[in-house]
Amino acid sequence: MSTTISAADVKKLREMTGAGMMDCKKALTEAEGDFDKAIEELRKKGQKLSAKRADRDAKEGAVIALVAEDGKTGVIVRLSCETDFVAKNEDFVALAKEFGAIALEKQPQTLQELLQLPYQNITIGEKITEQVGVIGEKVDIGGYEILHAPFIAPYIHMGNRAAVLVGLSSENPNNLEAGRDVAMQVAAMRPIAVDQDDVDASIIEKEIEIGKEVARQEGKPEAMLEKIATGKLNKFFKESTLLNQAFVKDNKMSVKEYLNSVDKGLTVTAFKHIELG
Repeated sequence: MSTTISAADVKKLREMTGAGMMDCKKALTEAEGDFDKAIEELRKKGQKLSAKRADRDAKEGAVIALVAEDGKTGVIVRLSCETDFVAKNEDFVALAKEFGAIALEKQPQTLQELLQLPYQNITIGEKITEQVGVIGEKVDIGGYEILHAPFIAPYIHMGNRAAVLVGLSSENPNNLEAGRDVAMQVAAMRPIAVDQDDVDASIIEKEIEIGKEVARQEGKPEAMLEKIATGKLNKFFKESTLLNQAFVKDNKMSVKEYLNSVDKGLTVTAFKHIELG
């Protein structure tokens, strides 16, 4: 039984990937309506896909990053809403900051724990429900992250549209500016991991498979496919892992080299990134 692919599905895949309408329809048909498989099909055929993914809810809101005075703990809270008008309201942004301050003090490990924390004489979850009635549109905490490290550098993108925490290996507060530079790098380049050793094995396996298929369709001999795919994988690591990316402020060096030039041996232990969109 064939799967019916609607025009809305085709439009959604096009918005997710930036690929052509006919290519999207064909990929969805071959994938029997499975969007992840369709995206993989498009990549195998060499489509240039944009980073935009529809699984990121198209919501407005305010994203807040806060770090403790000792620099060792940081939190990011995203308070989401439906419209830009509400997101820019001073009271809405102030509420996001209050939730962030509570999270930093109490250090809940999960979003569910955060929602159960007290806010005045109710819980944060109850305050959000109250705000839905007051504002007249959907409000929720669309993301929460906590990070512990020897030293953390925060970055909040203009208009509270994104926030990043970068954990550094050294406790030296003089590295704050370098940490912020790297946090801005995360916001701009969206790495998927700190280094290549941190990339999930399933992602690596999929990249090798895609590399082989692209090379095969380019007419490369079967005996060369593994070598070609490995080369493409190294390029993927360079583009997608933070320490191996070209440093945006000086692309003659990697982020790893930049940090080492600031403080010998300095590196990133972890990072957290939440954005709107």
